[in-house]
Amino acid sequence: MPRIALLGLLLAAFPVVAADPPARVVALSVQKRNDVQIVKKLTKPDGTIVDEITTEARPVAMTQNFDPTKSAVVICDMWDDHWCASAAKRCDGLAKTTAPLIEELRKAGVTIIHAPSDCMDYYKDHPARVRTLAVKATEPPKNKQLADPPLPIDDSDGGCDDGKTPFRKAWSKQHEAIKIDGDKDYITDSGKVVYSILADRGIKTVFVLGVHTNMCVLHRTFAIKQLRKWDVDCLLVRDLTDAMYNPKMKPFVTHEAGTNLVIEFIERHWCPTTTSAMLLNALGVKK
Repeated sequence: MPRIALLGLLLAAFPVVAADPPARVVALSVQKRNDVQIVKKLTKPDGTIVDEITTEARPVAMTQNFDPTKSAVVICDMWDDHWCASAAKRCDGLAKTTAPLIEELRKAGVTIIHAPSDCMDYYKDHPARVRTLAVKATEPPKNKQLADPPLPIDDSDGGCDDGKTPFRKAWSKQHEAIKIDGDKDYITDSGKVVYSILADRGIKTVFVLGVHTNMCVLHRTFAIKQLRKWDVDCLLVRDLTDAMYNPKMKPFVTHEAGTNLVIEFIERHWCPTTTSAMLLNALGVKK
């Protein structure tokens, strides 16, 4: 048999599988908030000077190295619909902006974890869900004791800013704009399963994005607060998130300003943030 024909038979019998990208450490620009004490000199009516010390949280730019093959992204509750119409509209835009970033992160070797809460039945036969359930369970460490200050916004009314739609479970799956790779990705809404995936793959850094910043992104069992309590190094992708905040509630600012207040709160108390553009730049991807 000719050698070329034999080679063809071998390739057909043993197809070439694309290897994971080689390990490489890249530099990422991130932002955090540091408390700064400011001394203001006040003068009493009698001319006596009094020092007044106030504390402000100021942004600090810094660089953090990460290895894409030792990193993961958690896509938090980026559902196909929402009970709040305005929130659903904003999430639709976020999902369509998020989709190309996820493709680039996956190509770079970043592990993609899709976490659309309350939708696991929809994905019960999906290959990514099946492979998730096969991951060896790893018990997380005991929670670290961390300060848990109150949010800077009042979301006690549910946070919807359109005043029209009553609460209901409107979602059934993740937004279809964000593709799920059945051969590489994972699907779960369990914090312990996320931790097991991180342990199984040797993940050192977790990027969190999705909705809503003041609710699920902070409080889900797989999201920022719990990850930090397990001493997992995580970052919020701040341009790919949105808050559930109604400007009719304290501190009576615009919806965008309310979201920014929550982002600043996270930078001050929980973890640094970065942006999708900074991630792409770190990976050498030109938009």
